[in-house]
Amino acid sequence: PSLSQANDDEIAEALVTRLARKNYIPEKARRQYGQALVREFKRTLGLEINEPASKGLTIRVLGMGCTNCQTVFNRVMEVLNELNLTADLEHVTDVKKIASYGIIGSPALLINGKVVSVGQVPNKKQIGDWIKEK
Repeated sequence: PSLSQANDDEIAEALVTRLARKNYIPEKARRQYGQALVREFKRTLGLEINEPASKGLTIRVLGMGCTNCQTVFNRVMEVLNELNLTADLEHVTDVKKIASYGIIGSPALLINGKVVSVGQVPNKKQIGDWIKEK
């Protein structure tokens, strides 16, 4: 099932309004925040997400949510922050979705569709180097 665009806008506004009670959200960024929140909300519910192909950096961390997988995900976020980069970053924990990548071993790290690491926890310098190569 998918939610209609009208519902997406309503859900976005509700989520942003609720989040803004305890967090600062710049007025100019409210729409972007809303879209991102709806996308993650749908992803959490397992709903189809119809979004245009990313033109920028796409990063996937594959793993069931173990400590090592979470460490890789957190390091990627830290590196992106340090490099002042934005990316379509997702921690894929669904077994079927992980299997669809055809990778055995976790955590796995993919940058722009290319597998750069499997079965290890790379340090921030290595992650930064891989990101800079893309």
